[in-house]
Amino acid sequence: MREFSVPPLVNVAPETNITDLVVRQAAKPSNPALFAKLNSAGQWQDIRATDFLKDVSALAKGLIANGVSVGDRVGIMSRTRYEWSLVDFAVWFAGGISVPIYETSSPSQVAWNLGDSGAVAAFAESAHHEDVIRQAVTAEGLGSVAHVWQLEGGVLDALRSSGSGVSDEELEARRSSAVLADVATIIYTSGTTGRPKGCELTHGNFVELSENALASLGDVVNENAKTIMFLPLAHVFARFISVLAVAAGAQVAHTPDIKNLLADLQSFQPSFILAVPRVFEKVFNSALTKAEDGGKGAIFHKAVDTAIAYSRAQQSGSVGLVLRLKHAVFDRLVYGKLRAAMGGHVSHAVSGGGPLGERLGHFFHGIGLQILEGYGLTETTAPISVNTPSLIKIGTVGAPLPGNAVKIADDGEILAKGVCVMKGYFKRDDLAAETFVDGWFRTGDIGELDEQGFLKITGRKKEIIVTASGKNVVPALLEDQIRADALVSQVLVIGDNRPFIGALVTLDEEALPGWLERHGLPASTTTTAAADNALVRAAVQELISHANQSVSHAEAIKSFRIVPSDFTEASGHLTPSLKVKRAQVMKDFDAVIEEMYSAPKAS
Repeated sequence: MREFSVPPLVNVAPETNITDLVVRQAAKPSNPALFAKLNSAGQWQDIRATDFLKDVSALAKGLIANGVSVGDRVGIMSRTRYEWSLVDFAVWFAGGISVPIYETSSPSQVAWNLGDSGAVAAFAESAHHEDVIRQAVTAEGLGSVAHVWQLEGGVLDALRSSGSGVSDEELEARRSSAVLADVATIIYTSGTTGRPKGCELTHGNFVELSENALASLGDVVNENAKTIMFLPLAHVFARFISVLAVAAGAQVAHTPDIKNLLADLQSFQPSFILAVPRVFEKVFNSALTKAEDGGKGAIFHKAVDTAIAYSRAQQSGSVGLVLRLKHAVFDRLVYGKLRAAMGGHVSHAVSGGGPLGERLGHFFHGIGLQILEGYGLTETTAPISVNTPSLIKIGTVGAPLPGNAVKIADDGEILAKGVCVMKGYFKRDDLAAETFVDGWFRTGDIGELDEQGFLKITGRKKEIIVTASGKNVVPALLEDQIRADALVSQVLVIGDNRPFIGALVTLDEEALPGWLERHGLPASTTTTAAADNALVRAAVQELISHANQSVSHAEAIKSFRIVPSDFTEASGHLTPSLKVKRAQVMKDFDAVIEEMYSAPKAS
């Protein structure tokens, strides 16, 4: 199939904007708890719709009193926390446009976001973030940034007080000034190459997409549902889910430090979570490593095989009696403990930001956690398509959400159209021709549609490797399989204009000590020493050989190098959404790559 579209199930009035979602929830007799925040006693405290509306209104009045006008841009630089969403909605209530900034951004990156968007003010989480923003403002002479407010230290209280003279009528005029077609936020793509571009996402993108997504995901996201947010709210995926939850009246808690995630999951007990595939890989690999370190590796592997077989059988519509019995045994021994570690009440997870992999999808489904894998970009307000509880096919990213359409171009590129697609790139009308073709947004990804309209991603157009002999190779097909093992952290398949395909591999520092001990090596062995160890190299070679079986000889990895340091966001090799910056890795490890290609090919 070349094209599949789903008509909208919900039509939204043109004068609507995102703030109406809060007003609607506050008007309900049930007055749902939209958020939860840890109090000084370490207990989760409900923030009901009416309380949220009152606080957002007070902050919005403060913004108005401090000169924020309709259409003005306001930056937000913070870790994921309740106040992030609070000031985000306050900006919208004041008639402004929010500009998220990753809290790990350098002064030059901050300067680009604030300068390019023409921001008039910014929120900073802490004194450190305020200092970074002020460095950016000073270095680039950003005179338009008149205010920098901290989320800590009582600054928000002062902002609330400053708006006491703004009338309710003026606030209401501001709040209702935006319509569906107006820009709500400018999100700068973190990007793996080049200067970030500002994606103009409208109120309609968020509201229409939320309302139509709820028509498909109402069993997961509803007034009785709870989730805990640990992905950065500067990323479109977390941002959309945050707005979606308000539209549904679901409750959102936040974990700014992922080190506290396990404890927060167990205390808050969410009903659904959202994560990028790397998080699910880490959960699986951590459980596997713990089992192997405890001498229960064989049992765990059997439990994994049973879960996958059970899920596959369910998807085909028939689960045999023997498989049911085996699954029941492992549910008591293994699966129940994994669910308990995630709070005990999680029944669904939403995965996006990269390919999850069919095996991992079946494993989690088999243990009782249905992962709804979706697909989208910053430019599409996150989801173009997503699997739903009633319409799921593991190994795909689902069918288009109502109001969206997908088309496969002649060269395999995925094109998108519908309520999800952005207005355009801020101040970059020159990019329209290469961004859109006949009204369809060009995603840059390649994929295929089946007869039911389910989309499968097969690679990234820009990342397709063309070897010196002219063979096209899709790196993700190999990378995903190798990275699925607990020993490996990251993989980068290379070979553009080279005589053969190679790979750079990094080791998982958390899993490495246990692996070393199980193989008779000192657990204290450094990653640098492990990279040169014959046993470690043999293990990685085995993983590569297994992955090579899924491709032709010409596409197979012929040589690899284990690099001693991992690819991380801090090292500059990962984006905030944990995608590998291919160009940066190849630049920084150029010497390693050249040595690999000058050496004889590995067998």
